[in-house]
Amino acid sequence: MLSTDYSHVGNFTGYMGRVFALVVAGPPAQRVLDLPAGNGLLSERLRAAGHDAVCADINRARPDYVYADLNARLPFADGEFDTILCLEGLEHVLDPQALIGELTRITRPGGRIILSTPNIQNVYSRLQFLCTGFYYQYGPWLCRQLKPGEVLDRGHIAPMTYLQLRYHFRLHGARIERVDGDKWKRKVLLPLLLPFVLWGRIWTRLIMRREPDADPQECQEVYAHMWSRPLLFSRSLILVARKLPG
Repeated sequence: MLSTDYSHVGNFTGYMGRVFALVVAGPPAQRVLDLPAGNGLLSERLRAAGHDAVCADINRARPDYVYADLNARLPFADGEFDTILCLEGLEHVLDPQALIGELTRITRPGGRIILSTPNIQNVYSRLQFLCTGFYYQYGPWLCRQLKPGEVLDRGHIAPMTYLQLRYHFRLHGARIERVDGDKWKRKVLLPLLLPFVLWGRIWTRLIMRREPDADPQECQEVYAHMWSRPLLFSRSLILVARKLPG
């Protein structure tokens, strides 16, 4: 017998608030997919703001949810949505690049994919990895092995860096155009960590200069994103990708 256990947060979080602001700053009356929809609070606010928000999840938290498994083909047509939200879901799947491909497939050309995932590249996570060998929010107790036939939340099994996410979006025909984030993590440690940040910026520049075949414009965009405040300090990394035409 299949069992189900897919948890979600119970409140309206900081990353939800930031994503809400990004959506409503765009065109009016967007058709938005919220996947995984979790508690449905973000979609409620989007509907109140005049958007057509569709909720999808493997949970049956609300009767209007479309059943969708992030590890499988999504039950939507190509180019069906103006904007797709995938908040704190990517890190739970077996094949993140396949999910990115599905999200891109069902986004219309020129539409946006807004994704959030635990930020393994903030400076606190880097310090934790240096000292412990695992990233913040990716401890060995935060994932589980499943028995045959079980349908359970595997936990945080897929840590992804900005560069990995950038590559996979480009592979599937989308381009990251904005790096954002929610609340800062462990601000009290900033005096300790800032010297490493400053040296890291210099080190990155030196490495880039030794790559004569690299596209200067591409390198500059990557550098700006990787050394942005959201990527360095936010608990959750929020990326806005635009699906390319054609």
